[in-house]
Amino acid sequence: MTAITLEPLDLAALLCSRVCHDVISPVGAIVNALEVLEEDDPSMKEFALDLIKKSARNASARLQFARLAFGAAGSAGAMIDLGDAGNVANGFLNDEKLSLDWEAPRALLPKNQVKLVLNLLVLATQAIPRGGKITCRTTATGEQGSFRITATGSHARIPAHVEELIAGHAEGGAIDAHAVQPVYTGMVARAAGMAIAFSIEGDTVSISADPA
Repeated sequence: MTAITLEPLDLAALLCSRVCHDVISPVGAIVNALEVLEEDDPSMKEFALDLIKKSARNASARLQFARLAFGAAGSAGAMIDLGDAGNVANGFLNDEKLSLDWEAPRALLPKNQVKLVLNLLVLATQAIPRGGKITCRTTATGEQGSFRITATGSHARIPAHVEELIAGHAEGGAIDAHAVQPVYTGMVARAAGMAIAFSIEGDTVSISADPA
């Protein structure tokens, strides 16, 4: 494995691609539903309005999550409320395929620690491609948190190369938009001074993040 080298502009471009990938589906559904509204069929109009409402909520939840997980989230040294993080995580992850059980104290943690747990939740969804249940348990001592995430579902697996990518290594040293998520997660973990570990038992993948 070769160490990954990313120019700032390349990292920004890959993260933008990642966010656009998440929001393009619900936004596209809204556009399609607006076209249906132009038709004269009342039953189709009702269907279109329902689709617009659902897709708008979905797009909003995805953008709120991305703002906290990938965005600046305040000035340098900012603290983020775990309750706010739990709200955006629930809005983003709870759907027909996934359920999230979030347990965290109402505490303020440094923004990089909160960004880390949100990015780890995204990796947890990749561990159960057919859906299932994700649990997230946070303990906090002062301004230091520790995270325990489990993802349980059919055909659970540790995502391919995720540990190497988190460590900042890849075959040939190059990555694409699909690999930027774990690479960015590793960057956030190092900035937060935390170490990440994966394990699997049966249909459950466990992810832990503790002070390095």
